[in-house]
Amino acid sequence: MKKLLFMFVFAVATAFSAQAQNASFGVRGGANISNLSGDLRDEDRFENKVGFHAGITANFGIVDNFFSIQPELLYSVKGFKNEDSEVSLPLYNRRREGKVNYNYLDLPVLARIKAGPLYFEAGPQASYLLSVNNETKTYINGSLQSTNTDEKSKAGLAEFEVGYVAGIGFTSANNAISFGVRYNGAFSDFVKEDVNFDGDLTNARHSTFMVTVGFALPTNR
Repeated sequence: MKKLLFMFVFAVATAFSAQAQNASFGVRGGANISNLSGDLRDEDRFENKVGFHAGITANFGIVDNFFSIQPELLYSVKGFKNEDSEVSLPLYNRRREGKVNYNYLDLPVLARIKAGPLYFEAGPQASYLLSVNNETKTYINGSLQSTNTDEKSKAGLAEFEVGYVAGIGFTSANNAISFGVRYNGAFSDFVKEDVNFDGDLTNARHSTFMVTVGFALPTNR
């Protein structure tokens, strides 16, 4: 996590030193709609889950009011919901219910292009897994076998992840308020060894749609 914070400070300091006169700072938050992607064994077992994100932002104008760089530091809750249905196996039936929250600290560094009130943004993202909140219950032939409620172990999971962000939105004339939608994906699997889901999470990657609102100090850009 210290590495991620250093990267954020470095990105802000570098951009600020070059474009201090065109800088603005603010906060951002909103809703996440997350699930899993990748070469999963049975993708239908995982359903969308609602989470949230919140954090701080900075924006540095590079070309007048047209092109800027925007680093952010966000607390983001991702994960999935278990499909509430039984899976028939040779010797028994298995059913899972509940959800899993993966709580991340995300550092996206976005290139933003503004065309009137409309903006487009895209860039890389580094993420650090802070904790896990596993609320899954497993039933075998109708009997509760195990529960991982409030399980916070990160065993078998990659703590660091590299991904990407792309989005579109609207902003006010003075850039004080922005509203947008984003897609947040990953370049690599976040499960190194599936210790809780019998191999179903092997090759899993995070896939998150974000509805986000930002508030910044007004600027003249």
